[in-house]
Amino acid sequence: MPKTSARLLALLSLLQTRRDWSGTVLADRLDISLRTVRRDVDRLRELGYPIAAVKGPDGGYRLGAGTELPPLLFDDEQAVALTVALQIAATTPGNGLAESAERALNTIRQVMPSRLRHRVNALRVTAVERPVTRPPTPVDGDVLLTISAAVHAREILCFDYGGEATDEPPRRVEPHHVITWDGRWYLIAWDLDRDDWRTFRADRITPRTPNGPRFTPRVLPGGDAAAFVTGTFRGSGDASGDWPCQGTVILDLPAATVALYTRDGLVEETSPHRCRLTLGSWSWPSLAAAIARYDADIEVIGPDELTDAFEHLARRFTRTTAGHGITSPTS
Repeated sequence: MPKTSARLLALLSLLQTRRDWSGTVLADRLDISLRTVRRDVDRLRELGYPIAAVKGPDGGYRLGAGTELPPLLFDDEQAVALTVALQIAATTPGNGLAESAERALNTIRQVMPSRLRHRVNALRVTAVERPVTRPPTPVDGDVLLTISAAVHAREILCFDYGGEATDEPPRRVEPHHVITWDGRWYLIAWDLDRDDWRTFRADRITPRTPNGPRFTPRVLPGGDAAAFVTGTFRGSGDASGDWPCQGTVILDLPAATVALYTRDGLVEETSPHRCRLTLGSWSWPSLAAAIARYDADIEVIGPDELTDAFEHLARRFTRTTAGHGITSPTS
């Protein structure tokens, strides 16, 4: 017979897979007696799991929604954090975890108390795929839940925004999406006072209550949150977010170092001390200048327009320094 702890976990796992279980079937599955099933059910109840008895010839059991989170699992904050993480996994395309994450979400919701289940059900997060190039910025869980609830209920959200003067009136917005991008949380919303779309950092939002009236959602530029955010952070008016000029170089710097200062580009390690950087900009000279800021030897992979841009900048800088007696910093 398996040890008590392992047996309890096996019993709990079975109870989560379908609505009703007879005592006989549970005993057969776990290779234990009906008496042991009843005793183990009582132990799970003592731990806080809401297991109801079902009438029948053999007696049965049903795992229901509880009034308290079982201490064997998570407290409220952990449950919210896990829900957010699973929702991101369930909505991120191509990660191979979407189906499993969705099943895990359903299992967790089943044992959540109603007060918490209603809150996390209103939580809707969109993950915009992108390599994270900076440390994540923490966000208060209650703030995230408040913002997400307003998105879900389609209610006008009022909040103070960090960095603004204290005498500034609160922002009034129609919240549309909560997204993650490059280690930060953002709210996409229609700013009622500025009559335009805005993207707000969630860690700078201090909600005011209560929310305003309900609204009819507007159509997001680009058709979805990913296209809108990509276009916004790349500084492009095109919703696709594609830069008109894009090039690739090899830098004599470690990938980890370059990634820290690369907001919107692809960094790939080629060796412990070199990396491949693909970056975009609005013109070829501006792209060359952006790459030159890394202060490292550069090997241009392509295209030829990028090489020409470096030569153009070199001539310009030579003309700038000619006749001014500028010497090398190392001389």
